Amino acid sequence: MMTIIKKADNGTLGEDDLKKAAKILQRGGLVAFPTETVYGLGADALNPEAAKKIYEAKGRPSDNPLIVHIANPKHMELIARDIPREAYKLAETFWPGPLTIILNKKEIVPYNTTGGLDTVAIRLPANKIARDVIAYSGGFIAAPSANISGRPSPTRAQHVIDDLDGKIDMIIDGGKSTLGLESTIVDLSGDIPMILRPGSITKSMVESVIGSVEYDKAITKETMDENIAPKAPGMKYRHYAPEGCLVIYEGNIQDVATAINNKARLYLEEGKTVGIIATDETKSLYKYGIIKSIGSRNEEDSIAAGLYAVLRDFDEIHADYIFSESFAGGNLGQAIMNRLLKAAGYRVEKL
Repeated sequence: MMTIIKKADNGTLGEDDLKKAAKILQRGGLVAFPTETVYGLGADALNPEAAKKIYEAKGRPSDNPLIVHIANPKHMELIARDIPREAYKLAETFWPGPLTIILNKKEIVPYNTTGGLDTVAIRLPANKIARDVIAYSGGFIAAPSANISGRPSPTRAQHVIDDLDGKIDMIIDGGKSTLGLESTIVDLSGDIPMILRPGSITKSMVESVIGSVEYDKAITKETMDENIAPKAPGMKYRHYAPEGCLVIYEGNIQDVATAINNKARLYLEEGKTVGIIATDETKSLYKYGIIKSIGSRNEEDSIAAGLYAVLRDFDEIHADYIFSESFAGGNLGQAIMNRLLKAAGYRVEKL
C-alpha cells in the first residue's frame, strides 16, 4: 500500500486534503491525524470492518477498546444511552480537550469498536485538524494511538511514518503534539465515577465539576494484571514500551544518580548501549551512557510532552538498557508514571 502523506500549514489542513481524508475514511480506510495528546489512527467508528482494520494495522489485541472521537458534543447522544448529568457537566467543562468519557453504548456502535463491551469511550479533541477530519468524514472516528501496539505513542508524524508507512492509507502531519500524554478516561457507565486512565485533566479537576471520583484499581497496582477485561485503552496490556530494557529508579536523587551511574558503567563495560532519562536539573549528575533530558522538573508539562519522544530516540540508537529517574509527585506525576511504569513492565528499583 502506498501511504499518502499530507502536511498541514500552520495547524490547518486544506479543504481538498480534508475531503481526500474524508473519502478514505468513508470507504473504510485508515487515516492517521494529529491531536493535542498523541497522533491517532482513525477509521469509521460505525463500520465494524473499518474498526477491524485498526487492530490489524497496529497488531492490537481485539479486546482492547477504541475511543470514538466526535467533533460536536451533541453527537454524544447519538452513540450513547442513559447519559448521566455528570457527563454533560464534564463535556461542558473539558471539551474540546483531553478527556474521554465512558458511557453505555447504543446499538449503532459495533462491538468491533468497543472491544466487545456494551460501553463506548467518547472524546472531542481540541486539535483543529482532528476536529475538521472528524466533521468532514461524518462525525464518528475510532482512533487509538497511531503506532504499532505496545510501542511508545507517537507525538510527531515521523513516529507514525516509522511504524505505519505502507500499512495505512494516509498520514496527516500536523506538527508536534502539544500535550504528549493520552487523554484522561472517566467511566460514568456504573454507579461510581471512576478514572480508568490518568492524564492532564487530573482527579481534582474532575472532582471540582462532578464531585467524588475514584481511581480504578488497575491504576494503583504496581504490577500488570493480564486477567482483567480492559474497559479502556491501556488497562491490560504492556504499552508504550521501547525496544531496550527500561528500569525506573526511585528515591533520593543523589542515590538514584549513583545507582544509575554504577549500573550504566557495568553494562558499558560489557559492550551494551545504555541510555539515561534525566531532567534539565539532573543531567549533569550522570557520567556514563547516552544522557537525554526529558524536560524540566519545574515544568511538568515538558516532561509529559517529552516522554514518548525520548523513548523513541533510544529505539533509534537501539539502546539495550534505559535507566530513568522517577517522576512521581506534582499534578501530572501520576499520569507520567502510569505511562512510564507500563513502558518499563513495572521494573522499579526502590532505593
